[in-house]
Amino acid sequence: MIVEVKNLNKRYGDKLAVDNMNINIKKGEILGLLGPNGAGKTTLINSIIGITEIQSGEINIFGKNMRKDSMEVKKNIGVVPQNIALLNEFTAIENVTYFARLYGLKGKELRESVQQALEFTNLWERRKDYPKKYSGGMQRRLNIACSIVHKPELIIMDEPTVGIDPQSRNHILESIKKLNKLGATIIYTSHYMEEVEAICTRVAIMDNGRLIAEGSKEELSQYILDDQVVEMVLSNPGYTIIEAVKNVSGVKECTLSANKLSLVLEKSCNISKVINTITNKDGIIVKINMEEATLEDVFLSLTGKKLRD
Repeated sequence: MIVEVKNLNKRYGDKLAVDNMNINIKKGEILGLLGPNGAGKTTLINSIIGITEIQSGEINIFGKNMRKDSMEVKKNIGVVPQNIALLNEFTAIENVTYFARLYGLKGKELRESVQQALEFTNLWERRKDYPKKYSGGMQRRLNIACSIVHKPELIIMDEPTVGIDPQSRNHILESIKKLNKLGATIIYTSHYMEEVEAICTRVAIMDNGRLIAEGSKEELSQYILDDQVVEMVLSNPGYTIIEAVKNVSGVKECTLSANKLSLVLEKSCNISKVINTITNKDGIIVKINMEEATLEDVFLSLTGKKLRD
């Protein structure tokens, strides 16, 4: 195992941010760590990288205990933070060089590693520019270059695609796949479910400080295998219609986005009951789709919330 978290607890005042967490991460995985805001993801990550002091439990990385061998362990971890962490008074190459030196790189190894990191993120041609001249997506890529310059075995990426254009997002996602093929184990958090489905080999879902489900995307879909996923488009959606549908026996989840009603129904629930409820409330159904369960549906069913909540 690359990461072993055993019986981890962390409290802030009266709030239990991480509640008896147990999770293992195998070498070569891309683990998608999901949870609504306040679920405890950031506290867990900060505990793994040694920023947050744990109150009880144990974290082992590369077979070493984080309490006893934290400095040695951190040398082989790369962290891509949610907030861009760059030195604006330094050029791109100076930024990457600065972080490389923090990890002890020197001489020829330093120069080669800096060039490789900038080439990997397609920034070598712009290496002499300052970050303020970069687009948001390029700044994100420079952030990644600073985090991987020392070729870490474990890379933790905390929402690395927030607020960037689709082209930069695709570049980052492809880079993550390449890093994984080169041998890196990756923990990836995102508020974009489609990213997790595209790149992650395993998914862990947290809520209220607890791990509530984990497995491959296929394994997690078993949680609602006996459910129906239905999407309805209404021409006149409203609060009274939604509340009435929520009260229909067998309706597990009901959410509205614009004029689209997303439902998770128990197999025993006859969809005609839902249709009758809507029409009795003067609702007009424009379209009905029966769909395969997605990771978003699993997340909604387990937490009762959308990922971006």
